[in-house]
Amino acid sequence: MIDLRVLSPDDWPVWRELRLAALADAPEAFGASLADWQVAGDREERWRARLAVPGSYHVVALLDGVPVGMASGMPTERDGIVELLSMWVAPQARGRGVGDRLVSAVTQWAEERGADLVRLAVADGNRPAAALYERHGFGYTGETQLMPDGVRREVIMQRPCRRDVTAG
Repeated sequence: MIDLRVLSPDDWPVWRELRLAALADAPEAFGASLADWQVAGDREERWRARLAVPGSYHVVALLDGVPVGMASGMPTERDGIVELLSMWVAPQARGRGVGDRLVSAVTQWAEERGADLVRLAVADGNRPAAALYERHGFGYTGETQLMPDGVRREVIMQRPCRRDVTAG
């Protein structure tokens, strides 16, 4: 059974555990590195701050009570646009619907907050992640960006938020 849990800054140990596991498991998928979040970067106040960004949304997936996935929704500087980021599912939970639940949770959050568009960046060549996003209505924008290492690239995908045309 997959359960979702929305996190607050007080839940930073759960977020920390999953984020470090994600960076260790799939370093090629993220702009940040494991080293960025270890040693000097591994501070409670930094983890709390990540979960306390105004207007943000952080959710973890639990499979039979064990945290196995994570995703965030973040406001951007552009009105009506939010970003899906920090998406990861543990290897033992892949193919079991965890990623679908996380993407749905973030897109639903975006719609509820009145966003017009959800955007994300996916590492070029990360076909499993791109396929997940495509299943949820994300399409390629044609935009790319360099990852922080200055070598790898990310492709930008987006989807419009669905509106209930019968509402209000």
